[in-house]
Amino acid sequence: MESYKKLVEFYALYPRIVIALGMFDGIHLGHQRIIKTAVKKAHEIGGTALVFSFLNHPRSVVDPEGSPRRIDSDILRQKILKNLGVDVLVEIPFTPHFAKTDALDFVEFLHRNFAPKYIVIGENYTFGRYGRGTPVLLRQEAGRYGFQTIICPPVICDGETISSTCVRKLIQQGNIAKVNEYLGYPFSIMGIVVHGKARGRQLGFPTANIELHQENEILSNGVYAVTVQQGTVRYGGVANIGNNPTFEDCKRRLEVHIFDFFKDIYGENLTVSFYARIRKERRFSSIDSLIAQIECDKKAAISLIAENFHLQENISMII
Repeated sequence: MESYKKLVEFYALYPRIVIALGMFDGIHLGHQRIIKTAVKKAHEIGGTALVFSFLNHPRSVVDPEGSPRRIDSDILRQKILKNLGVDVLVEIPFTPHFAKTDALDFVEFLHRNFAPKYIVIGENYTFGRYGRGTPVLLRQEAGRYGFQTIICPPVICDGETISSTCVRKLIQQGNIAKVNEYLGYPFSIMGIVVHGKARGRQLGFPTANIELHQENEILSNGVYAVTVQQGTVRYGGVANIGNNPTFEDCKRRLEVHIFDFFKDIYGENLTVSFYARIRKERRFSSIDSLIAQIECDKKAAISLIAENFHLQENISMII
């Protein structure tokens, strides 16, 4: 998959472009329907499946205080898009200029830069100043610019429309089981293993300390059943994300105890996939009670990973 952070003459570089439009933050089943539709259509016409999106959420410009937290990192999103069959990813900054762009001018912008044969969107997609552009408007303008519009219906689960807003809320609530159901693959965090305070090793449960970035702040504190991808091998584990109230840490950390793992992996990049939250983070009155609880957490994690084995079949989406 080719990736661009700026505009070039895409119409001259790639034949018969099929654009999938959207923010695609946390690529859930609804997003996947749009992207797979674009990929399928591109294959049918011998064309190029292209995703056009923005590096930052539009609300970061028009409503900075209300701008939502990112669900996934750039690297993870690119991996998922590549595995879905996308040929080209174009992500450019959403600027005040774009915020002022009229809906009709945005359609002309797409034609000028991509000359697409098809544009695929969700039925709730809006574009242009104040979000006045709608799928109906895009379809009306299609004839003028020589493309066709494909409007995908949303994916409904348990009577609820799957959306990034919904997924984001579930992550913040710690409802990882439902998050994974809406994503179709395990919610995951990628990060580098850094040196910690070696407390886990002293307690008999050595941990890999994963460096957290801003996009990881969305996950609520607690103890989770996880798997860890190290190279080509995947291990089970139990993870704690939070401030370690028993030791009164100030810095928020992601610490993962990897089962049956004894390698030195400082500086390595790991993918941690979450399957269920076991419990909330809490303060313990003694080290012995903490150790006893970690033993219980480990047993719970082993059971939960086994129960969610079906999701591991879809983990290739993020590897």
